[in-house]
Amino acid sequence: MNQTENKQAGISINKKTVVMICILLAAVMAFAGALTQVLPRGVYETNADGTIINGTYTEIEDKLPIWKIILAPILVFGTETALTGAGIIVIITLIGGTFLILDKCSVLKYIMAVIIRKFGNRKYLLMNLMILACMVLSSTAGILEESVTLVPIAVAISLALGWDSFVGLGMSLIAVAFGFTAATFNPFNVATVQRMAEIPVFSGTLFRILVFLVVYAVLSIFLTAYAKKIEKNPQKSLCCETDIALREKYNLDDSMAVLSDPKIKKASKAFLFCLLGVLIAIITDFITGAEGGISLPGMAILFLIGGMFAGRFSGMNGKQLAKSFGEGIKTVAPIVPIIVIILSITYILDQGNIIPTILNYVYNLISGVSPYVAILMLFLFIVILEFFVGSGTAKAFLVMPIVLPLADMVNVTRQSVTLAFCLGDGFTNLLYPTSGIMIIAIGLVNISYGKWLKFSWKLFALEGIVSVGLMLLAVAINYQ
Repeated sequence: MNQTENKQAGISINKKTVVMICILLAAVMAFAGALTQVLPRGVYETNADGTIINGTYTEIEDKLPIWKIILAPILVFGTETALTGAGIIVIITLIGGTFLILDKCSVLKYIMAVIIRKFGNRKYLLMNLMILACMVLSSTAGILEESVTLVPIAVAISLALGWDSFVGLGMSLIAVAFGFTAATFNPFNVATVQRMAEIPVFSGTLFRILVFLVVYAVLSIFLTAYAKKIEKNPQKSLCCETDIALREKYNLDDSMAVLSDPKIKKASKAFLFCLLGVLIAIITDFITGAEGGISLPGMAILFLIGGMFAGRFSGMNGKQLAKSFGEGIKTVAPIVPIIVIILSITYILDQGNIIPTILNYVYNLISGVSPYVAILMLFLFIVILEFFVGSGTAKAFLVMPIVLPLADMVNVTRQSVTLAFCLGDGFTNLLYPTSGIMIIAIGLVNISYGKWLKFSWKLFALEGIVSVGLMLLAVAINYQ
């Protein structure tokens, strides 16, 4: 096994990419600050569980002080939001350190070589199986942030098979987000909204399974067509230049050479065994309703343990492991300022109290329209609200107490409201620059937000059109 120093080992994040993303997020932060000065501030009274009491909206006369907007990157660390940010930073640093170990001890190459050997002549079958697996996990267990660990592996497989980084992102990150959209038993959106709507939890499953199949077909057809285009002419890829270094790192011939090394085989099995533990943690999270309390820390800990065991079994000593882990942390360190700015945007919106004002405006806007128009307006509102509030559970607590009585007034079933919420909450997790999971994922493969939108806008538009059709169908059949 070759354990020589390699500057390209592990996850490598281009500084230029980070700077451009930070500039974009700073502009979004300024926009959020401007909104707090233009829109009226307002509040709703809430119940003990945090749900809004409909009809209690009142305006606040004063504006958010400018100094709070300017100092948001500092002030945010005095709030509960900082705990979320700290958790994300810890997970990302553990991933960075672990991936460098896995890269240096050739475990990533071994896993990739095994997959390619089994599916080399059936690579489109492999693609569609990976999409299906990620969508099922997200649709049922609600994984989202956990998909970050899949991105480098999926991208490595994609490049080795002659595709590009976008296909790798499609098989992992996008598939997970689309599974969130096509939720069947997802505890974060389906269960939460149905409880609030006072309808049986996980009822209406057959229609949601239909939604899942349609969304899966859309993503599968889109990604297959794109992969075939890139396979035929790699120069058509928007990430052609940034993929050059990654292609050299994950060279197919080099990957196949490690298959005969028994140490690497043993190391790879140890790592995969720990990944199985992550899957068990996700399932446990779903069964117990822990809402990420088990799967997220479990993922971080088991991923780290798996990387350490893999390194030891491959022949690395303690000093080499510590050094590699430290170098890996350095490679993902540029992600930290990105996370801080995203948290600052959340802080400004929360302190600015403009989201209750937006909710009140939408409530008045939807009143009195037809069921078909109402469901589409609700969907559009959820899509827009995603820019301000990324958490599906948080959106549910904000929106549902206001929307549900309104839906009854305009003859939209509460099951249809649940569907509209899920369809609007899922794929939009990858749409806006305020999405931390998306920004981190594209940063890991050195893709700018501009190129990301150029690649994905057609897919997002297609998913939006399909969602509209499904919602109109739900209203037409009086989905119960």
